[in-house]
Amino acid sequence: MISNNSFAIGVQGVQDGMAGMEMSARKIARAGTDGPQGSAESSNDLIEPIVDMKLYARNVEASAQVVKTADETLGTLLDVMA
Repeated sequence: MISNNSFAIGVQGVQDGMAGMEMSARKIARAGTDGPQGSAESSNDLIEPIVDMKLYARNVEASAQVVKTADETLGTLLDVMA
């Protein structure tokens, strides 16, 4: 059924986004331990994981919207069929 597939895709997107955010958070936490603190290199090490974290957050938001829309569609279908 299409709604089940939509739910699965949405949930998978949320899970993938959360896993990516966790990976980015770990990179951010480790960034200060690799080189001298306050150096330009350690600042540059933070840029990519921060941007990635924002992208993963948007992925989670979009995937949650897919789940919400699938839920609303299923609810409408049930109302029509009842």
